[in-house]
Amino acid sequence: MVERDGCNSCLKALRVLRVSLVDELEGRIDSLLEGLVDREVFTRDDREEVLCQLGPRARVRKVLDILECKGNEAADIFLSISSHYQQEAQTHPKAGNADSPQSSEYKKVKQKHKDVIKRRSETMLFYNTRHGEKILFSEHYVNLLLADGHQGLDMKRHEVLTFGQKRLSLQQKSEVQRKITPAELFLSTHGNHPVKKVLVSGVAGIGKTILVQKMLFDFGVNRDHLGFDFIIHMTFRDLNLIDKPTNFRELVLRKNRHLAKELDNILENDNKLLIILDGFDEFRHYRSCDVDAFVTEPDEDAEVVEVFGSLMQGELLPNASVMLTSRPAAINHIPVGCIDRFVLIAGFSLTEVQDFFLRYFQDSAIADRMFSVVSANELMLTLCYIPAFCYIVCCILKESKDLSGESPKTMTDIYVQYLVALLRSHTQARALTFCPEQKEGVCLSDIVLKLGQLAFQKLMEHQTLFYSSEKDMAALEGCSLVSTFLDKTVAQEPGCTEEVYSFAHLTVQEFFAAVYCAVTDHPLPEALQQTASPGEGSSGGHLDLFHRFLSGILAERNTNLLSRQVGLSCKKEKVDSYRQKIIKELTMLCESGAHILNHLHCLFEQQDPSLALSVQPKTLQVNVSDETLSQMDYNAIKYFLNLTKGEILQLDLTGTGVSYEALRDIQPLLLRCNRLWLGENLLGMDAARVIADVLQVSENLRQLGIGWTDVGDDELLTLSGAIRANKKLEELWMEGNRVSYRGLLSLSDLTPYPLKKIVAIWNDLADTDPDSFCTQESITVNFTDDDIWEGWGDWVFKRCEVSSNDKLVTVLHKVCNISVHCLEGQWANNFYKQLLQLIKQRIESCTEDDMVRKLKKFETILSF
Repeated sequence: MVERDGCNSCLKALRVLRVSLVDELEGRIDSLLEGLVDREVFTRDDREEVLCQLGPRARVRKVLDILECKGNEAADIFLSISSHYQQEAQTHPKAGNADSPQSSEYKKVKQKHKDVIKRRSETMLFYNTRHGEKILFSEHYVNLLLADGHQGLDMKRHEVLTFGQKRLSLQQKSEVQRKITPAELFLSTHGNHPVKKVLVSGVAGIGKTILVQKMLFDFGVNRDHLGFDFIIHMTFRDLNLIDKPTNFRELVLRKNRHLAKELDNILENDNKLLIILDGFDEFRHYRSCDVDAFVTEPDEDAEVVEVFGSLMQGELLPNASVMLTSRPAAINHIPVGCIDRFVLIAGFSLTEVQDFFLRYFQDSAIADRMFSVVSANELMLTLCYIPAFCYIVCCILKESKDLSGESPKTMTDIYVQYLVALLRSHTQARALTFCPEQKEGVCLSDIVLKLGQLAFQKLMEHQTLFYSSEKDMAALEGCSLVSTFLDKTVAQEPGCTEEVYSFAHLTVQEFFAAVYCAVTDHPLPEALQQTASPGEGSSGGHLDLFHRFLSGILAERNTNLLSRQVGLSCKKEKVDSYRQKIIKELTMLCESGAHILNHLHCLFEQQDPSLALSVQPKTLQVNVSDETLSQMDYNAIKYFLNLTKGEILQLDLTGTGVSYEALRDIQPLLLRCNRLWLGENLLGMDAARVIADVLQVSENLRQLGIGWTDVGDDELLTLSGAIRANKKLEELWMEGNRVSYRGLLSLSDLTPYPLKKIVAIWNDLADTDPDSFCTQESITVNFTDDDIWEGWGDWVFKRCEVSSNDKLVTVLHKVCNISVHCLEGQWANNFYKQLLQLIKQRIESCTEDDMVRKLKKFETILSF
């Protein structure tokens, strides 16, 4: 501390040294306060006023504030006492550091916390757990597949249905993405960088919250290998309920009052603290977390989003470890620069599915028999890789007697039987009835309708939380059945307690919303296809799954089942109207070549071949581009095309993540294609051989697009041999690959017959003289032909218009790789002007700073 030259400078010294005094004295504020009272500088009332402050740093600041009012003499005595403590600190280091032995009180609170965590995490809450039913976590937990890696942001419109393909991709890349255990989450993979902030992502129902419970349970029973003294668990659902400034200390104590006495020491030893924040995608402020207003003290008040942002960016408790869980669709709003490790939950492997069945049915013979039923149903097996769906399927198998006949074929079938099974279990020994006419007891059909109305209204408003004070929730008050489908959270504020509800799973809300729309007088949605503008304002497929459920419920088999078992029926006029609507819209989309995937799913949910046969377009075009296709998507595509006859004018699989296995699976359909677009997929030699097999025998294929597929000379030689054998292909588009002059030369004898056009721009031809291709009029290696590129530009721009901002940036990386002299053509002038205007529109509407920066980079490139 600086020398003092007299009392007149004491108050000035306090002001100059204020920040350093807070740092130096926070660990000794209590004894310092007693010293000030003993020296009669402070009264007992002063001491009380200081002790009312939350946290040691706030108490030091309060002492300094009071001293300002007491004059230079009081300030002089204070500086004398604090100098004594500083010298003592240099001689005797602070007992709170990591190397010091823990106090007996600290150890006592640590064990108390473990006991509390154990009690809170020792039972599992399944969606239909009955009151008083205890399902031990230790007996029912099944290992999840965790892997290092970032999920990426080009998610399919409904994340739940993207899972199958991504799980297979993970297994194929197991040598790259290392499987890890929960205990290894905070271990450095390379040893040169400490892992403090971990982001765990995964689609809905994949087990993020179960992973959190696993870590808490292991900590509570001392099976913890993470090395933390304390774990603080918070959910963003709870944080959503706080609508006024708060501080981290208050957030901790809301559900952990037992930590109050030792909380200062716990936060001081933050290198031994793990903070788990579950469900970032449910945070109502998730778009605003990259804050620039920070709090640095646990007892400093701020908005919840500022407290969270400060914690993630290391401004608050910089030595603490933080684990964040989120659905992939929201993680682009996390300040990724602060994340040390990205971890992906890939759900269950086949072994874990079997393990889950064994633990659920508690009898190996029954479990094996039930697993055989599931294995024979591709849809059910695909769903079982997602833990939440695995539970739903097991519930159906256990409680539904209808499965002795035909097993579910669609997602709607599974949810309808799930609903019926749960309702049946609740009618046993209860005064509940299905029949609307029966006056005794509670009418279940009426409850289902009320739940449906709630689900529908909130889905249209993009809401997943419902407050008990709302009219729709009040209508469900006192109904025990509600807890089967709704989760409850209690919002506690001073003088106010309110219950907040949400459906146990987002897909359950979408299902109930569809039931309500199907069985009431509510009009059908005007169109299945969402027409919201792309980019920032896009619906992002918000109602895709709702439409699929609606289609499945309006199918005859499910209409009959709901009428018979739940007392809910769909009017024939609505069913007929829907059928005509889907026929009309599918016909229009097939003829126009517009995006069609969700319509194909709706058709698949109907499972009525006569409906598919009624779709008779003049031209059959199937465009499913820019969707990461899962096995369920391929099932829907195959279902429709297998029921149609004749030539497929165009099949567009651009940017779908299509694999060799998928191509082999749909090979019979490829033989019917006139135009086949496979661009922006990673195609290796195995995929090239499948395409070659098609080229060798197909009597229909005339145009093939394999641009941006990482195809090289070897793959092209395989294709050219097949083209030479059949001589039916007329156009080959292979821009943006690794083809060299050697590969291109293998096609020279195939021009101009049968190949009238070969597009080879953006390949490894930089060292080749373009003039050497002048004699080959079919081969295009530059942008000078307006006729060719005008149509190409129109196609690319249409894709850009309907793309999300993330996808738009991906496309821009490809098409903006063009030299200025190539822009002299009229087509290029128009195309890049349109593209520049689109980029400017997206920048104006975009609220994500990182995305704006990316878009502005391309704005600069194109502003020539």
